[in-house]
Amino acid sequence: MIKSHLKGSARFSFRAALTAISVLALVGTASADGMKLSRHFNQPGNILIADQFNNRVIETDTAGNIIWSFGLGPNDFSDQSIIGVNDAQRVGEFTLMAGTGTPAGVIPQAPDGAPDNRVVLVDPKGKIVWQYGQFGQTGLGSNLLNTPVQCTWLPDAHVLITDQANNRIIEVNLKKQIVWQYPGSNTNDADQLNGPNSAELLENGHILIADQGNNRAIEVTRGDQIVRTFTAGDTVNIVAFASRLKNGDTLLTDAGNSRAVEVDTNDVVVWQYVTDTDPLSVPAPLPTRAIRLKNGDTLISDQFNNRIIRVNMAGEIVASYGLPLAGGPVNPFPFGNNAGYDLHTTQNGLYSPYDAKVVGDYTGLTPPFDCDK
Repeated sequence: MIKSHLKGSARFSFRAALTAISVLALVGTASADGMKLSRHFNQPGNILIADQFNNRVIETDTAGNIIWSFGLGPNDFSDQSIIGVNDAQRVGEFTLMAGTGTPAGVIPQAPDGAPDNRVVLVDPKGKIVWQYGQFGQTGLGSNLLNTPVQCTWLPDAHVLITDQANNRIIEVNLKKQIVWQYPGSNTNDADQLNGPNSAELLENGHILIADQGNNRAIEVTRGDQIVRTFTAGDTVNIVAFASRLKNGDTLLTDAGNSRAVEVDTNDVVVWQYVTDTDPLSVPAPLPTRAIRLKNGDTLISDQFNNRIIRVNMAGEIVASYGLPLAGGPVNPFPFGNNAGYDLHTTQNGLYSPYDAKVVGDYTGLTPPFDCDK
């Protein structure tokens, strides 16, 4: 498990972090009153899915049965949903999620687009207990974001936010103060970001960034310097996610090549899986997340194929969530014909799922609490 780089009194314990969240719960800004929780809620092994254009985050069991959800569906564009959600993470019993909004001309339900630009933390009953950014507002100033595509809860109760259209990674505390950002003091042209898509805290204290538009993942120090770059030998195209594995390798989501690819410390490819080989795949599914699990499988958010798949190291699909592949047109929309929405199961459809994580499994990811295990 990755441990926090924080030392001594600067490190938050699991108990202290939960206390901080509980205090925030007293000043929540929205609520889903009367939500009844399933006894299966937040069980290790469940799957948390950012169901992007269904404007919701859902938790399912391993069979795809929906146990918990936040958001009101593909036709709701109010602040009671999480619009165009790109990322979700379980923090204790709370859920951190990034509402990116929906660009104009992408889906028929919102032809003119629908901005969101919030990172929110919600309690199990759907009440927002902390928020950075403003619903429907876009900006660069205090408490403003522009397309926040990913959020990572840190062991010191700070939040890393990938503010894509502002080309920056920011770390904010619970008082909504920016305490660090990249590129920050680094003004070198070659070190600037271009549409970053994720940021994870590494065990050595560095930050691993998927620098999507620059076709690379970079590891940067707290002093804003790039110390390592990963491109799978200059073959990646649109790096949508990056994580550091226990063996020291780096797992990249190479969206432009429709693959998950693992590289070693010398940037040599040691494993890969391509998601568009099925004849019924859309031409460019642009997978957005590939996350290695404890058992060695890889959970892939196969975005425009409208599915989440779990593949083993032999490249076999061992679990799939969403309707079977049904092909789809290249234009006007890139999505497959198997998009769907259901309140009870993923097997009646997902709509461009952007992110999926297994509850309690932080293999390669930043754990939200530093338990020193």
